[in-house]
Amino acid sequence: MTTKLSWRHQTIIQALLSRGPLKENEFHAMFSGLTGKDPGTDQHLFKEYLLNINKALSFAHLELRGSINQYDGNVYFGVVNTVSDEQSKMGTKYTVPQIAFYKAIIEAIVQDPAASGVVSHFNALNMKLDSQITIARDSQSQENQHQVPSASRNFTMTMKEKTLDELVRDQWLNLTADGDVTLGVKTFLDLRSWFRNNDVPSCHVCNEAGVKADLCQNEACNVRIHRYCLKQLMLQRKGAKSCPSCGTEWPYTVPKSEAVQIEDENDTVSSQQAAGSRRQRHKRNTTGHADVVGADNRDELNELAASQRVTRSARQRHRIDGTGDADEVVPRHEDELNDSTGSQLITRAATKKRKLHTTRDADVVGTSAASSNLRRVTRSSARQV
Repeated sequence: MTTKLSWRHQTIIQALLSRGPLKENEFHAMFSGLTGKDPGTDQHLFKEYLLNINKALSFAHLELRGSINQYDGNVYFGVVNTVSDEQSKMGTKYTVPQIAFYKAIIEAIVQDPAASGVVSHFNALNMKLDSQITIARDSQSQENQHQVPSASRNFTMTMKEKTLDELVRDQWLNLTADGDVTLGVKTFLDLRSWFRNNDVPSCHVCNEAGVKADLCQNEACNVRIHRYCLKQLMLQRKGAKSCPSCGTEWPYTVPKSEAVQIEDENDTVSSQQAAGSRRQRHKRNTTGHADVVGADNRDELNELAASQRVTRSARQRHRIDGTGDADEVVPRHEDELNDSTGSQLITRAATKKRKLHTTRDADVVGTSAASSNLRRVTRSSARQV
């Protein structure tokens, strides 16, 4: 029983068939636009969509697959054929000599012992197709002699150039700025099983075919690692960079752009830790200054602490004296506390205190004298009466 697909499933399939392989961010953006969901947060729904699509495509021997382009480390999604037989070959637009030419280039790239993942443009055009397409002239002969079909023998240099351009345009191959030929996105998507069946050495980290990879410096060690896998492996190791198999030193330098990114990430982490430490130390003082304890300047810490002591002392005197002139002792503007040194504040407060007490004493003396005069006048008046 086939899986029933919605119009959203069908749109995804149609987009991949018509537009070709899509980068992961493009594919995710299309999925979000169709479903209104984020593949990163709604992974269950995303995987369910892919599973339902592949259940339906399996009846046509097709599969929606994701694979990494080993040259740039990006993930691509595309629809590929899962069966390689004579019937499926009839569905391709390429001729037999063109397919043989493509196969010869692939073999030259994957068989490179340096795992550089490239073949020069000159060498690609001079590939011989003798070993790619042959037919048995006499199958009963003990020599089992072969001959190349005439179509392949007549496959000229011009035909090869035209075929190479078509293979690049269809993303089976790729041309670099230096003129080298590399594998295309479709090749990584479609030939995964072919790589395994032809014993292409795999990456030590991800176990996928190591077509474009770095090699261990020890000639006796056959470890090869993709550049993007090597980056993750080496960043996890704080100590020496060495081969994970034989322990030989692995000369790996983090690219400047990546080093800057890592440094920025470390700075962000450090600033977050410092902010957390300041929040833990932060306490609100009696004057309402939230950042007093977290001040960076030691002199400011001393001055502010002294100002707090003066303020508390003034408030205590205000409660004892009970006068309405408490604001005379405590400065009305808190900026004055922050801008003055502790000693200046104490001296100023002491001076004002003396003035206040002197004024109050004078008021008391004046009041006593007036009361005494009033009593003398009252007694004199009484005698006269």
